[in-house]
Amino acid sequence: MKRIKVLIAKPGLDGHDKGAKVVALALRDAGMEVLYTGLHQSVEQIVRTAVQESVDVIGLSIMSGAHLPICRRLMDRLRQEGVQDEIRVVVGGVIPKRDIPRLKELGVDGVFPGGTPFPEIVRSIQALFDTQT
Repeated sequence: MKRIKVLIAKPGLDGHDKGAKVVALALRDAGMEVLYTGLHQSVEQIVRTAVQESVDVIGLSIMSGAHLPICRRLMDRLRQEGVQDEIRVVVGGVIPKRDIPRLKELGVDGVFPGGTPFPEIVRSIQALFDTQT
């Protein structure tokens, strides 16, 4: 099976990246290739890096409460680039349960509110590719 390549990104002005870094380590420990873009990335920067690096997954870490508009812009940008079927999107952070269905409607493949166990995050990302050859 191909090694899953994940881009971990911190969009917007949110300056809290400890969780993103710990998730990145958990994914790396699970055998995934992980790139971390650093703080304060624009949606355009995230998509550009994802396309240039040929990632399989974009993982957004959002603690600011702006997950809906950010994910809407990101999904629109992936469509504009023509890669919406090639790059999967997951999001974690401060996400109320009531927003999970709305994120899924936007096309987000996985939602991990704060406190989600690392093994669950790893399994969910791996499951996105289990049916692929």
